[in-house]
Amino acid sequence: MLKLSKLADYATVLMTLVAREPQRLHSGLELAERSRLPAPTVAKLLKSLARGGLLQSLRGAHGGYRLARAPEHISVADIIAALEGPIGVTECATHPGGCTLESGCSTRANWRLINVAIRQALEAVSLAQMAAPPPAGRDGEFPLTFHRPQALASSQNPA
Repeated sequence: MLKLSKLADYATVLMTLVAREPQRLHSGLELAERSRLPAPTVAKLLKSLARGGLLQSLRGAHGGYRLARAPEHISVADIIAALEGPIGVTECATHPGGCTLESGCSTRANWRLINVAIRQALEAVSLAQMAAPPPAGRDGEFPLTFHRPQALASSQNPA
């Protein structure tokens, strides 16, 4: 099964909460209460997101966290990468040379294609979209369209 870590999921929850009020400072304790996540986990995630350049941290009695840039300019891929590093479904997709089978692997190119598609899908969804309420009556459908690369489409449909 391919799935995100809990920490990446929780980081997305926190970023979504901050994005709903992007100009306001948010304390770690407030975000822990609103998200119902443990305060130590929230503190750890906020530090990682700040190190990743997605949040600004302001110290002091009236300090807290706010977005480092507009929610329209932060993607879900940015959030995941801040927590987990480069997005990759296989080791060779992000770290060439890390697999002993790599030189003779017949699926490597396809895994890299899949990796690009997943990364592009995550890059296509902004934090602003995540923070917005879902469109009424769409029943889980969202206006996100993916197109097969022309070379792949033509190789599978010879004329």
